[in-house]
Amino acid sequence: MNRDEMLTRVRNRKEPWDIVVIGGGATGAGVAVDAASRGYDVLLLEREDFGKGTSSRATKLVHGGVRYLEQGNVSLVMEALKERGILLRNAPHIVKDLKFIVPNYSWWEAPFYGIGMKIYDFLAGKYSFGSSKVLSLEETLALLPTIRQDGLRGGVMYHDGQFDDTRLLINLMTTAAEHGATLLNYAGVVELKKDEAGFVQGVVAIDSENGERFEIAARSVVNATGIFTDETRRLAEPGVQPMMVPSQGIHLIFDHSFLTGDTALMVPQTDDGRVLFAVPWHGRTLVGTTDTPIPSVSYEPLPFEEEIDFVLETAGRYLTHKPTREDILSVFVGIRPLVKAAGASDGKTSSLSRDYTIHIDHSGLLTIVGGKWTTYRHMAEDSVDHATTLGRLEEKPCVTATLHIHGYHQHPEEFGVLSVYGTDALAILELAKENPDLLRPLHPDLPYIAAEVVWSARNEMSRTLDDALARRTRALLLNARAAVEIAPAVASLLAKELGKDATWVDEQVKSFKAMAAQYIPQGTKYPASPASS
Repeated sequence: MNRDEMLTRVRNRKEPWDIVVIGGGATGAGVAVDAASRGYDVLLLEREDFGKGTSSRATKLVHGGVRYLEQGNVSLVMEALKERGILLRNAPHIVKDLKFIVPNYSWWEAPFYGIGMKIYDFLAGKYSFGSSKVLSLEETLALLPTIRQDGLRGGVMYHDGQFDDTRLLINLMTTAAEHGATLLNYAGVVELKKDEAGFVQGVVAIDSENGERFEIAARSVVNATGIFTDETRRLAEPGVQPMMVPSQGIHLIFDHSFLTGDTALMVPQTDDGRVLFAVPWHGRTLVGTTDTPIPSVSYEPLPFEEEIDFVLETAGRYLTHKPTREDILSVFVGIRPLVKAAGASDGKTSSLSRDYTIHIDHSGLLTIVGGKWTTYRHMAEDSVDHATTLGRLEEKPCVTATLHIHGYHQHPEEFGVLSVYGTDALAILELAKENPDLLRPLHPDLPYIAAEVVWSARNEMSRTLDDALARRTRALLLNARAAVEIAPAVASLLAKELGKDATWVDEQVKSFKAMAAQYIPQGTKYPASPASS
């Protein structure tokens, strides 16, 4: 993907695009892949970087949603389990099987959760990742040696999926581009164009890098802006009623010693009604998440003090080494764009469905909101089906159920720390051969080499230090202090690739350090949650 080439395509386009997608997160990327692979002319526009919002801040799980069984939402669980299996088949370089254990401290937990997980297995059908199993005390400790042993009776093991969210997102964007889609980050939609009858017939976008303004005609426009759904809808109809309810969840990153091995811990019931996961991820331990209603949204949401205390306290009940604030390597926050429930009045977002909704406004703007990473492909298929009807496009069948995602490789483990790149790992290594300096690790506490930064600038439209350290690599999430330390060197690498000067490097480093400070909780005082203030 080359941004200059993408800009040239937009400038030279004379005919209306079949589908214009607003939003470069999981849903928007899915729509672009689906539509482009069917043969439609597609343009995707993202105001910031791809995945800057919610889609880079997930719990890193591709799962059916065990807790949705308790809510009785069997159809959502079955859909997610099917999509989980399809995603593993189409992107084995990014998605992998992960064992989870529900620890048992009471006599009734083994039969209760054991039966629940067998139902989970049954619903997965042919898309199963593996059979669940009731474990003895010894078997549980062998897989989770750092779990609290006082009162432990055993556990229930089941299988789900794990992934790197923005690596998948970038590979989806590349897949869309390979099928002819045009994609632009840092190109925000500021206006929706209408015809005489008041129906949306295009957009006006501004390239934030050079201020260039584009008037873009489209046969169908899809709003896939997630937490900014209602903001986009108001561009067409200022008085629309909100349909999205935001809820935030935090994740804490610790070093590997808190959860040795390759098995995850799942706590099925916490004080706030959610499950809590402790998951091995990129050589670290990821713990989360919370579910806190919030009044407004932003690209860089802050955790609340109560959330950090809650995750630390809950994790401390189950781990032999109780984590403290000083142990946190990074804290990151994601905002869920939940669909507003009719008549909901208890103020709790944990009870709102994680299913998605497609809504068509009076202006003909198609909005898709809700859902989760696991079901992105099915959401996209549904959206494109509707968009083709709205745009009076020739009907073409969806092919994404069997479409390999860019980088597809059945044995990515042979690439070591570059495994998430799949076949691109070979190209990155070739790049490093041209310049051996690019083989050097960026930091001793991070699993990245300099060649990855150069690759991201040349092939993945990485434009800023934030892009490179938060989303093309995950340095900021894995160890915020280490990411700050390498910021000057990485900015210099980017500047050379993008043709920027020393002033740009200084501005990037200053901006990144200011933003990264909120990922480092030591010495940082976060706000109180709305409920407590």
